Amino acid sequence: MLNRRYLRIKTFQSLYAFWQSDSGSAARIEKELFNGVDRTYDLYLSLMLVFGELRHIAELRIEERKKKQLPTENDLNPNQRFVEHPILRKIATSERLRLEAEKRKVSWVGNHALFTALYKEVENHQIVTDYMKEPPLGFKRDQGFLVQLFTELIANHEALQEVFEARNIAWLEDLDLAASLVKRSLEQMSATDTGDLDMDLLTRDNKEDNDFVSLLFRKTIEHTEENEKAISEKSSNWESDRIALTDMVLMQMALTEVRTFDQIPMKVTMNEYIEIAKAYSTPKSKNFINGVLDKIFIEMKADGRINKVGRGLLES
Repeated sequence: MLNRRYLRIKTFQSLYAFWQSDSGSAARIEKELFNGVDRTYDLYLSLMLVFGELRHIAELRIEERKKKQLPTENDLNPNQRFVEHPILRKIATSERLRLEAEKRKVSWVGNHALFTALYKEVENHQIVTDYMKEPPLGFKRDQGFLVQLFTELIANHEALQEVFEARNIAWLEDLDLAASLVKRSLEQMSATDTGDLDMDLLTRDNKEDNDFVSLLFRKTIEHTEENEKAISEKSSNWESDRIALTDMVLMQMALTEVRTFDQIPMKVTMNEYIEIAKAYSTPKSKNFINGVLDKIFIEMKADGRINKVGRGLLES
């Protein structure tokens, strides 16, 4: 299953579109929600494959320099810190990534010129030149370097974005989410990892993902009137029509999730929607949402509308 926060964000975007549209069709928007989840996952795989493409170009350039008529000492004995980077090598040689990309028909075939040009920029970027001059400083430094390279250069590279846009105009809408998934994957890797990439970082259960977003999407719409009333009652000096739509959607989703998904702890639901509010709403929203939800959760728990089982019983 994909990261739950990512799935919540995609559902939030779909619900926002539904309530903002006068003639929004729930069925049509839900279908686009499923397509959006698939599209962003494919974009995630595409971005993960970039690392292997860059490493391949780096290896080709090393070999080309060795074959020069008058190679220098640096040509014959090049600095191989980039191609031997532990995480970069692990991603580039991952059989699991290759198989998952093949299954999803995701590849960079036919884009050699794109990655040749991109590698030239990478090779001369200060992030890389500084790293290549350093003595080995351990896994954490290697990891930090790759995260920085990805977030500051690769994820924002204009030529890559143009390719994504040519494939599907809607891909750019999902780029930030896909990039955040890649960043998370890089940050979760450990120096003690052995073998291939962790399957949890690459694979997804389409049915489980779709079931989660579909139930959250449909139930939030179904309980609109009840949720709006509860929010209005607990929003001192604020009528429901004066609350920002983003805040209203997030609070309605939280109220729906907390009683629909009995194995998700209440604190997890609260924290997730506060974190999403930080990224998608106003600076004051997190405190407002926290205050309103806390009051309603207490009532829902007391009157039996919240019933948790299994992991959902955990409150820490």
